[in-house]
Amino acid sequence: MSSPHADHRVADAVTGHWVDRLAPRRARPYLRLARIDRPIGWWLLLLPCWWSAALAAIASGAAYPDPAHLALFFVGAVAMRGAGSTYNDIADRDLDAQVERTRSRPLPSGQIRARHAALFLVAQALVGLAVLLQFNTTAILVGIASLVPVAIYPFMKRVMPVPQAVLGLAFAWGALMGWVAVFGRLEAPALLLYAGTIAWVVGYDTIYAVQDIEDDEIAGIRSSARFFGRRMRAAVGLCYGASVAFIAAAAVLAGSGPVGLLGVGLFGAHLTAQVVRLDTRDGRGALTLFRSNRDAGLILFLGLTAEAVLRHLIGA
Repeated sequence: MSSPHADHRVADAVTGHWVDRLAPRRARPYLRLARIDRPIGWWLLLLPCWWSAALAAIASGAAYPDPAHLALFFVGAVAMRGAGSTYNDIADRDLDAQVERTRSRPLPSGQIRARHAALFLVAQALVGLAVLLQFNTTAILVGIASLVPVAIYPFMKRVMPVPQAVLGLAFAWGALMGWVAVFGRLEAPALLLYAGTIAWVVGYDTIYAVQDIEDDEIAGIRSSARFFGRRMRAAVGLCYGASVAFIAAAAVLAGSGPVGLLGVGLFGAHLTAQVVRLDTRDGRGALTLFRSNRDAGLILFLGLTAEAVLRHLIGA
């Protein structure tokens, strides 16, 4: 086992991240285990929460999404992304050791022992629970239910041809939370947003999985990239098309006008550009496309928020 003081930068982390430059050396393996050096993960968990909050603002006539909710979702997304990643790495530490991109992670490289990772997992989960308890009872129950797909996802890559579908169930959960935090109940716009977000997750994580196709085949790890093979670009295009259609329907049912739908359209244009640029033989390019989904998600959030602001001003 490597020395706990050894410093190993994870292969797909952001170059020059503050974790590598400024964090105390002892803390770095834990920050990497929580994916702090790969912020795209918590962005992709956070954005559906913000979309849902913006959609709820449109439907309720609020001037903008509740700032307190947005802040709580931010803290919760970072904490639960870290907890989920820690749990996933504990479950996958033997598989990760067989894949070039993941063998430098803290557990397979020996920087952290599994029992210490488990304690770190509990600490992060408690932060997430503290955030969840700030919402209404229905939101708390909906949030707790998200633990089901989170718990089973790491094992699906061993048995399912498209484990990204289960990942979608987990990562899209925020699409329900923003709505239920405002209204205290689940309704059609939130459910449609959830369906659209699941399709988005399957699409972008298929792009992400391009990096590991060869190693996954050797290790026997299943992924949508392997399953779709030569049809990958068409499959990602279908996922993204379904995502835009469901999200547009959600916006319409929530009462959105042209500004919000323009945001959906620009979001769709960004996804289309990803499909056009996708090269299934270029792992580095696939990672760049995957990370660009943060920008796509922010475009959609800004469009929905602008719709809420405009509707409030017109109605005032």
